[in-house]
Amino acid sequence: MRLARSIRPALALVVATTLAAAVGGCSAGSSKEAANTVTLVTHDSFDLPKSLVASFEKRSGIKLEVSTSGDAGQLASKLELSQGDPLGDASYGIDNTFAAAVQKSGVFAGGMKAVDTGYVCVNVDDAWFAAHHQAPPKGLGDLVEPAYKNELVTPGATTSSPGMAFLLATIGTYGDGWQAYWRKLMANGAKIDSGWTEAFDKDYSYSGGDRPIVVSYNTDPSYTVKHGRSSTHALLNTCFRQTEYAGVLAGAQHPTQARQVVDWLLSPAVQKALPGSMYVYPTARGVSLPASWKRFAPVPRKPIRVPAAEIASRRRAWTSAWSDIVSG
Repeated sequence: MRLARSIRPALALVVATTLAAAVGGCSAGSSKEAANTVTLVTHDSFDLPKSLVASFEKRSGIKLEVSTSGDAGQLASKLELSQGDPLGDASYGIDNTFAAAVQKSGVFAGGMKAVDTGYVCVNVDDAWFAAHHQAPPKGLGDLVEPAYKNELVTPGATTSSPGMAFLLATIGTYGDGWQAYWRKLMANGAKIDSGWTEAFDKDYSYSGGDRPIVVSYNTDPSYTVKHGRSSTHALLNTCFRQTEYAGVLAGAQHPTQARQVVDWLLSPAVQKALPGSMYVYPTARGVSLPASWKRFAPVPRKPIRVPAAEIASRRRAWTSAWSDIVSG
């Protein structure tokens, strides 16, 4: 969703409270507060209403400290590197493109719980194409055509969950021919950024950049609505479904409180807030979605799929081959 969003169209917001314990002696009150502080390690796009966090803290007695670690791909790497000496107590934002590897490495104590879903898709800036009197692309095949040279920007597959999802979308579409497709894509001037934020907020023409095609999410067009119209649209035949998880980190200092935070992320209040805050779909059933999503963010009818077992067994080989291609 998600970043990962998942990184997302909503701007990253760090909801944090400061650990009150001071070095060299603490009062009884501050010691108690430190014992009840839970550090949630997540990606840069984590964004929930401050009032929602405050309500949880008041009700549970837990102080929530949020530590962001770049895009979801970077988050996965940091969690694996710190395995055994975790960066916090719980983590949110690992998605299905990285989950198997992270779980296998023993980063999480027990399993992970699915919090939200999203769809990584190619998005186009309709306003840019109209201004340049050019027809926008209709699918993956168009992106390698000369008409779209130097127009695509995508997060990298090794550093970003949307980037990895896009790689998987091309693998799911072209099978063993995906490497040939990527060579054509790079020859056509595709730009690779480290993460979603750089691609969407810096290089995408909607944000003032010079690239009118970006790999992002199917909900983006609902974010770009002005005066009842969206200036962008997602190519729904290019989408890969992404699921984001949360779990307690192995070796957490406060595992009991960390489990409460994970359960909170699955609570009705948080699930209801996810669409408006992070532009992702809640996993809980029956949650109302923003009215604009029906018109501007339809769910892809046939998202591109790659079996989870195949992702787990071949991800390393795929990303190694991808790195060789994009590095020239």
